[in-house]
Amino acid sequence: MGEQGLSSATPQAVGEKLTSAAIFLTLTLHRGPEHGATLRDLCADLSSLVRGVGFRAPDGRLSCVMGVGSEAWDQTFGAPRPKELHPFREINGVHHAPSTPGDLLFHIRAARMDLCFELAANIVSRLEGSAVVVDEVHGFKYFDERDLLGFVDGTENPVKQDAVAATIIGDEDLDFAGGSYVIIQKYLHDLKKWDAIPVEQQERIVGRKKLSDIELSEAAKPSYAHNVLTNIEENGEQLQILRDNMPFGDVGKGEFGTYFIGYAKSPARIERMLGNMFIGLPPGNYDRLLDVSRAVTGSLFFIPTADFLDATSADAEPVAAEDVQGAGESPPVEQASPKGSLGIGSLKEEI
Repeated sequence: MGEQGLSSATPQAVGEKLTSAAIFLTLTLHRGPEHGATLRDLCADLSSLVRGVGFRAPDGRLSCVMGVGSEAWDQTFGAPRPKELHPFREINGVHHAPSTPGDLLFHIRAARMDLCFELAANIVSRLEGSAVVVDEVHGFKYFDERDLLGFVDGTENPVKQDAVAATIIGDEDLDFAGGSYVIIQKYLHDLKKWDAIPVEQQERIVGRKKLSDIELSEAAKPSYAHNVLTNIEENGEQLQILRDNMPFGDVGKGEFGTYFIGYAKSPARIERMLGNMFIGLPPGNYDRLLDVSRAVTGSLFFIPTADFLDATSADAEPVAAEDVQGAGESPPVEQASPKGSLGIGSLKEEI
C-alpha cells in the first residue's frame, strides 16, 4: 500500500475491534443545496458528538464511522470524487442481491447499547428535515462471536498492519488517501430450514467445524463451500477485507439475521466475492448459505478520512465536475471470474 498517501491522513475508526453492541443507520438525503449544507454541518461536528457522548462512559469504547453514497457525495461535496465510488450493483444469479436506497451510513459501535442509542439519536436529530432513516439495525454480540447460524463469525479478519493494508486507500487515489469503502447487506436467515440440515452438511457448506471453528481440510471442502468461494488470490496475494458483522433479530416477528458490513480499500474486492457467492464459480456453483440466508438490502459508501470530515464547512458549496457524464453509473455484476482474478480475500464467515 502506498504509504506516501497515508502519511498525513487520519482514517475514521474503521479498524476498531468488535464490540458487544452496534447500531447501523442507513439514511437517504433530500435533494437540494440546503440539505447538503445540513449534512456538511454534521460532518464538521461528528467527532465532537462522539466525544461528548463517549465522555459519559470512558470505558464504553464508543466509535462511529460515517459513509457517503455516490449521489449524496455529488450533492454535498462534488468534485473531486473518489475513483471507485458508485451505487451498489444489483446481482442477479442463482440468488438475488438487491440494490437498495442509501445515501448515508453511520456505523456506531460501543461496549454498551445505551451509548450507541444516544449517539444515533443525536445524529438523526441533527439531520431532521434533511434526511430520512430507511433502515436501522441494532446488532449484538452472540456468545463467542457466533452468528445466529451457530458458526463463529470473523475468524479470518486481518489484524494490525494487515487490516490497514486491506482497508485504507493509499497512493492508488491520492486525493482520498486514508479513506476506505464499505458495502453493507442485511441477511435474513431461515433458521428452521437451517436447523433441519445435519451439522456435518452445515460444516461442508461453511467450510469450518461448527463447535471448534477449525477450518476443514482442502480435501473435505466442496467447491461451493463459503470459504472456498470467498477466498481469492491475485498474483499469489490474498485480497482481504475487514468485516464487522453483527447478529440481529426480532423474536416476536420471527426475524433472525446477520448484518454484513465489509470494509476494503477497493469495493471491487467485495463485489467479486459477492459475484462468486450469488452467481457461482463457475456460474451455478453458488454459495449454499444463500439457500437459507436472503439478502434484503445492499448499499455501497465511501468512508472519507476523519480530517476530511473535521474540515468540512456548511458554507462550502459542492464543486461541479468538468465532465460528470456517467457519474454514478455502474455496469451489472457479471459472472464470476476464474480463481486468481480480482476478488475478495478471506471473507470466511460473514453470513
